[in-house]
Amino acid sequence: MSSTAGTEPGARTSPGARGGRGAGDAAVPGGAAPTDRASATAHEPPTPAPTTRGTVVRGAGLLVAVGVLLLLALASVWFGSKGIPFLQTWDLLWHADGSDASVVIHEYRIPRTILAVLVGASLGLAGALMQALTRNPLADPGLLGITMGASTGVALALTYLGITTVLGYVWLAFAGAAVASVVVYALGSAGARSATPERLVVAGAAVTAVLFAVNSGLMLTAPDAFEEFRRWQVGSLSGRYYDVLLPVLPFMAVGVAAALLLMRPLNALAMGDDLGKALGAHPDRIRIAGAVAITLLCGAATAAVGPIGFVGLAVPHVARFIAGPDQRWVLPYSLVLAPMLLVGADVAGRVVAPPAEIQVGIVTAVIGVPVFLVLCRKRKLTSL
Repeated sequence: MSSTAGTEPGARTSPGARGGRGAGDAAVPGGAAPTDRASATAHEPPTPAPTTRGTVVRGAGLLVAVGVLLLLALASVWFGSKGIPFLQTWDLLWHADGSDASVVIHEYRIPRTILAVLVGASLGLAGALMQALTRNPLADPGLLGITMGASTGVALALTYLGITTVLGYVWLAFAGAAVASVVVYALGSAGARSATPERLVVAGAAVTAVLFAVNSGLMLTAPDAFEEFRRWQVGSLSGRYYDVLLPVLPFMAVGVAAALLLMRPLNALAMGDDLGKALGAHPDRIRIAGAVAITLLCGAATAAVGPIGFVGLAVPHVARFIAGPDQRWVLPYSLVLAPMLLVGADVAGRVVAPPAEIQVGIVTAVIGVPVFLVLCRKRKLTSL
């Protein structure tokens, strides 16, 4: 079997190349063989594939984001109501000596920073999952009633059980979020073969409205619990340390793992149920797994620090603006960008009015809403 020297793999060979010169070939002085376009470019360096360049750029951007997150975490350990010089903070971060400054850093600021990172990552992933599953660019973790379900659990703990500590009502908040998620899915799939995104959105809105009315009624019947509920409802990292971090950590870890495992199936689901099935995906299983992951992530985060808005809504849009619609990049970027927003907002809340602080839920709204509006003006929201 003959081959053409210097021809790139896959290049077409003219009919004349098989059995001598073709009719249109001209003689070349010196007996040199005629050349075609393939042989002329045989020794040119290959052009890198666009997908490879895109992967490198996205990967580098993700590493930069991780570096910025580490710097913000260090700033969170440094800044606070008690002024500690940076060099002393850096030394005590690695060598605890039992001093007052060391206790502040290790018992208060470090767990608060870790909780902010975990809550931000949970809310960012939950928002990205919700927008991918419902194909609604304005979906957020509260859309399926999960946030309001957690609020109902806290309201019940405060009014009927007399539980006033975060460690006490965190479990009821998580249970309320889980129950709300199950009810929404049951309503969204009732009378149909599958729970479509439209049905889930409508069911979530209905459950949210009902639970909001229930919470208002509970607070009216127990005025003494209203103040504690108000402090939780605003969303704050103040007073949340290891006693809150450790109970919610397993739920967040499982939720993050489940969300990352859904990256490829979500890409198949984005093409539609029929085409997704043709590619081997199982839409119902993907939606159930996504609902479980959202419940774990948003429920645990909300139970720990209260409902924090905007993070789950806007961060996935920023991730898609940077990395495109591929969920294999949207979810990892959301996992890093959301903690950046939350940790940065927490640091800003402590710096603006020392020694007092502004709750992180308020700061995220003040910082995030203008950014989101600019994003909407610069680039049209992508349909999912």
